[in-house]
Amino acid sequence: MKNIFVLSAGLLLCAGSGLAFASADNNDATNNFYDNTEPAALPLQKLEIAGEVSNPGPVDFTKLAKRQVVVKETVLDEAGKPKFVGAYTYEGYSLFDILNTAVLDKRNKFDFAPVIDVYVEIENFSGDKAVFSWGELYYPNDLHKVIIAASAARIVPSKTRDLWPLPLRSKLVAANDLVSERNIEEPVKITVKSYPKSLAVEKGLSPMYAPAISVFYGEEKKAELTDFPVGLSTQTYETVFYGRGKGIHSTTPFAGVMLKDVLKPYYPFNRENLRTGMFCVAARDGYRAAVSYSELFNRNDQREFLLVKTAPDEDGGLFRTFPAPDFFSDRAVRSVSAIYFQDR
Repeated sequence: MKNIFVLSAGLLLCAGSGLAFASADNNDATNNFYDNTEPAALPLQKLEIAGEVSNPGPVDFTKLAKRQVVVKETVLDEAGKPKFVGAYTYEGYSLFDILNTAVLDKRNKFDFAPVIDVYVEIENFSGDKAVFSWGELYYPNDLHKVIIAASAARIVPSKTRDLWPLPLRSKLVAANDLVSERNIEEPVKITVKSYPKSLAVEKGLSPMYAPAISVFYGEEKKAELTDFPVGLSTQTYETVFYGRGKGIHSTTPFAGVMLKDVLKPYYPFNRENLRTGMFCVAARDGYRAAVSYSELFNRNDQREFLLVKTAPDEDGGLFRTFPAPDFFSDRAVRSVSAIYFQDR
């Protein structure tokens, strides 16, 4: 009976909301492969919420549930190549929960009310920063993947028994990142912002059509796209297309090319862009969505953003985006006319 009880407890911890670590299981007595070392505490720093919110102030961690993520961490080496650091189970407080009661007070709310152009900037004691789009935190299929870690445990290979170095300080952990450059230590401030680009809004524009996409890096126009680049393969994603406001739109598949492959020539894969790069995908009628560089170029879950091309002169064309990582369809931008980028 003792063995049955241990197995059941392990399964409950895996299937639940990840609110607590199981006791360290050094003998693989359960089916949980992520609990075979004791967690080490990472002292939390005081964390402040600021920016475009009407209720700024300190975060009260005692009111928040703890979440758990598992991460294979890499960083860029001196040559700009990914270098493996270690595999860990982290427990802490998700940005979803931390910002859940923040009351948005967008600076552009009278021009553009939707929240999908909002992003957050996380800053640490050293002045390092990392950015996340609001959609990345509140719209994904998998929630609570970005946390402030308060403890860490190694995930030790059963044969090699490699003991990766444990972090010593609290840290921001982005579990969906392939390269972990946004995992900055000792975060102390979260600043909520809306993308700083003024765009004219034409509600109800119909028919709506944009024949090309202007691609910008800062104020510099890098390209104008009227077709897919040569050599890109088409991807087809089956989907249930569901909006936060209007609900179900369709179950029709989306076919297109990966947006990151279209934009790759214009935005280098480097530490600065991985940490602080932010896109604004804008439509002909002024609708827009913020997308971080890392959620576009640096995913480890293969849920990619697509760029879809419609028939010539089709309403909502010539190009539109499909955000495969998202539960809601709100960041699917029709009649894309421009893509802006800032790297802080």
